Amino acid sequence: MAEATQFNIVDPGIEEGLEKLTEERKNEVLSKFVATLKKGRFDVYVNTCIHCGLCSDACHWYQSFKDPIYSPVGKVKQTIWEILRRDGKVDKDFIRRAAEIAFTECNLCKRCSMYCPFGIDIGYMMNMVRRLCHLLGVVPLYIQDTCNSHAVTMNQMWVKEDEWIDTVFWQEDEGQAEIKNFYIPFDKEGADVMFSVIGPEPKFKPQLIQEVATLMYIAGIDFTFPSFDGWDNSDMAMYVGDFETCERIKRAHFEAAMKLKVKRIVMCECGHAFRSVYDVGNRCLGWKAHPIPVIHAIQLYYELLKSGRLKVVKKIKEPVTLHDPCNVVRGRGLGKYARYIMEQICENFIEMTPNNEHNFCCAAGGGVINCGPIWRGKRVAGNSVKADQIKRTGAKIVVTPCHNCHSGIADIIETYKLGVKNVFLVELLLQVVEIPDELKVEY
Repeated sequence: MAEATQFNIVDPGIEEGLEKLTEERKNEVLSKFVATLKKGRFDVYVNTCIHCGLCSDACHWYQSFKDPIYSPVGKVKQTIWEILRRDGKVDKDFIRRAAEIAFTECNLCKRCSMYCPFGIDIGYMMNMVRRLCHLLGVVPLYIQDTCNSHAVTMNQMWVKEDEWIDTVFWQEDEGQAEIKNFYIPFDKEGADVMFSVIGPEPKFKPQLIQEVATLMYIAGIDFTFPSFDGWDNSDMAMYVGDFETCERIKRAHFEAAMKLKVKRIVMCECGHAFRSVYDVGNRCLGWKAHPIPVIHAIQLYYELLKSGRLKVVKKIKEPVTLHDPCNVVRGRGLGKYARYIMEQICENFIEMTPNNEHNFCCAAGGGVINCGPIWRGKRVAGNSVKADQIKRTGAKIVVTPCHNCHSGIADIIETYKLGVKNVFLVELLLQVVEIPDELKVEY
């Protein structure tokens, strides 16, 4: 196996997991994994790849380092192909390197699949390597801790129910300083919309709860938040490969909506959480379709602007560019909606090159940022491509309608000293939409 020459990072979760891993457990898990590799999608992918390397230039890791070990096909060669070649008889050093590759050198963005002549889904293959590492108990500490939080509290940040409720009431108080009779309803049965946030919002960015509630209140949307489990739509278990916990999270999410008898779920500006519903969660549950329609916040904003329920009274004058979150745009095709919004609210909207489904990943998605601070330097170094993209636009504001993208782009801006402001869509919308006179607080 090739060695990673650029970094030498010791992750306590990986090391402690290897210490606890017995030969019996290792052999048992790997023998089952090898059997899985020899059938179904894995078998087709492994035997279809012609090693052409066209996937390499599609990957921001390879583009940033120009080292073949970071190419998508190189990652498969160092993991799945080696496991097959050795018939599962690999040692702990191999498992350590496989965990590092799968968790910290691939964002599962699936851009490489767009350029593969056979459409091989390398993101899926790397996620299955993560699944293997999960079953072996060899997972980076921070993301495993986040998964544990999901398993125990049904949210990503160990937020207790009373803390969640208190935070929303606090944001309701904040909103009442600007909007007359403003309130954020909890547990309203039969509402048109159940709005679903992610754990980091009440923990670190509670103002986003107030801001999106303000937009819906201005637009006259009949909405509610659940006060109980299911309010958090994030899902790091999906990215750990713990599909059992992923299933529990998605069930709680949908059961909350069904309990409240809402007409549809609107998910906040988060990509991985959205993907966990439209691409993974329903399959973990064995459901053919969602019991309640689910849309992303971008689609809601588009609807409100297109219908005139939100009226734009001025536009952002500074040059603005847009980052396309992989799970929202490449994975779900919402780029056209995002661009409609940008054109409505910005005087000078500048596209990144490339853009839409061809845009590069933020380097934080796929759970990579959730592997913790010790991996930050490697993660940011692995995406000089995104820094170059942003810099070339000359924009002063970059819109990142996804939480992990927002954090990842913030790190890139700081590291590469880009001097660009990083915002969510809702933050710009509140600057430009009309607040009706009857809703304005008089001082």
